[in-house]
Amino acid sequence: MASNNGKDKSLESWIWDAACSIRGAKDAPKYKDYILPLIFTKRLCDVFDDELNRIAKEVGSRKKAFQLAKADHKLVRFYLPLLPDDPEQPVWSVIRKLADRIGEGVTSHMRAIARENPLLQGIIDRVDFNATTHGQRDLDDDRLSNLIEAISTKRLGLDDVEADIIGKSYEYLIRKFAEGGGQSAGEFYTPPEVGTIMSRVLQPEPGMEIYDPTCGSGGLLVKCEIAMEENAKGKKRTVAPLKLFGQEFTPETWAMANMNMIIHDMEGQIEIGDTFKNPKFRNRQGKLRTFDRVVANPMWNQDWFTEADYDNDELDRFPAGAGFPGKSSADWGWVQHIHASLNATGRAAVVLDTGAASRGSGNAGTNKEKTVRQWFVDHDLIEAVLYLPENLFYNTTAPGIVLFLNKAKTKERRGRVLLVNASQVFEKGDPKNFIPEAGIQRIADTLIGWTETEKLSRIVDHAELKKNDYNISPSRYIHTSDAETYRPIAEIVEELAVIEAEARETDKALRGILKQLGI
Repeated sequence: MASNNGKDKSLESWIWDAACSIRGAKDAPKYKDYILPLIFTKRLCDVFDDELNRIAKEVGSRKKAFQLAKADHKLVRFYLPLLPDDPEQPVWSVIRKLADRIGEGVTSHMRAIARENPLLQGIIDRVDFNATTHGQRDLDDDRLSNLIEAISTKRLGLDDVEADIIGKSYEYLIRKFAEGGGQSAGEFYTPPEVGTIMSRVLQPEPGMEIYDPTCGSGGLLVKCEIAMEENAKGKKRTVAPLKLFGQEFTPETWAMANMNMIIHDMEGQIEIGDTFKNPKFRNRQGKLRTFDRVVANPMWNQDWFTEADYDNDELDRFPAGAGFPGKSSADWGWVQHIHASLNATGRAAVVLDTGAASRGSGNAGTNKEKTVRQWFVDHDLIEAVLYLPENLFYNTTAPGIVLFLNKAKTKERRGRVLLVNASQVFEKGDPKNFIPEAGIQRIADTLIGWTETEKLSRIVDHAELKKNDYNISPSRYIHTSDAETYRPIAEIVEELAVIEAEARETDKALRGILKQLGI
């Protein structure tokens, strides 16, 4: 994907050079668990230096500043127990000057930092830079030294880079990993332009509580904070920060999300565990905690949740009339969890597989996924559906949709849904397409203003959705060009797969009846 922000290029290049310093571009994604904590630690060291310099101006020397910070950790954001031989030298030099047993030394320093800062425990100290497999170092000292030296070439202090630029660089590195790592890497990476659209449309306000049940590296939560701060520009800067909450299943990605929160100085709480089976955010009564806004990009079409997982739920997430969406896809199961996690005036934006908008519609008989979709339409919870361009995501070429929920739709919007077909709003990139800034703003403005634009958006009432058997895919209602007479092939193929599965079930049932009749 081409960068549309030239000022970030040097920082991106620096990070990628650091990644490639280990073993070259091909294998760099394997080493993200080493690279990200070191970059994070470099940021901590440089910020600590800035704070020591500020104190030194008041007390006369950095030596005294070190002594004061050691005596009172509240003087600094994070106290780092790294003291250079010469107090005038950068704090990072303690790590940079390691000459032998480097892996052991880095690991010891990281664990010492975590001991002094409870907030960093389990985040900065989870990686063993001295780890071995069958007696062979996973990352030998020569390559680790190269990585440290590459990271040392750029300063990451308070005046050197803004926190959101660091975040963009994290996104860049994660994206590069996604390109090389395939589906598993793509699972925790949402294209930044999609996250920007979601956050702008949700319009988070100061002090709100925002939740992501499948938070990955925390990018969608960070986007919400940035959107709130951008909206507050020009006003008195006394705005309260958002309170960010997330849960992530994979330990390494959970640690990455915490680093992302900390490096942005954001107020967040990231829990670890399986949200679907054991959501960690509960109220005092043990019920599901609710939030002002929810953002999410759950893994699409998860097929390992059974009907029993829904039936055994004690948190009232899967209401009668909706419930189990079928074994083949948990997409609408996640939407039900998200709905249950919204307060009375809550709004949500969730990224889903394109087929979630249409599977089961137009087919004979009942379809569990369509039944859940109908429940959401009939209860007037869907405010808008955005159909995205193809080839944005790293684990699929499918376009995907963003479903916008609102538990308190305005009177003018009740009984209707805004459908936006943005399939043509993109620019070609390598290896992925991307939505340029003008396109991001056009899509967001359309969704916020609920405006109808030819070949882009339509307001459709529930009667028309019902007539189309609760197909809520924007591509069904909005043709983007005069020549377009067919729906996207991916969507048709998915529907054919559902029809074929239903036909097999019907055939199996018919054979059973014929067998009983002795025919």
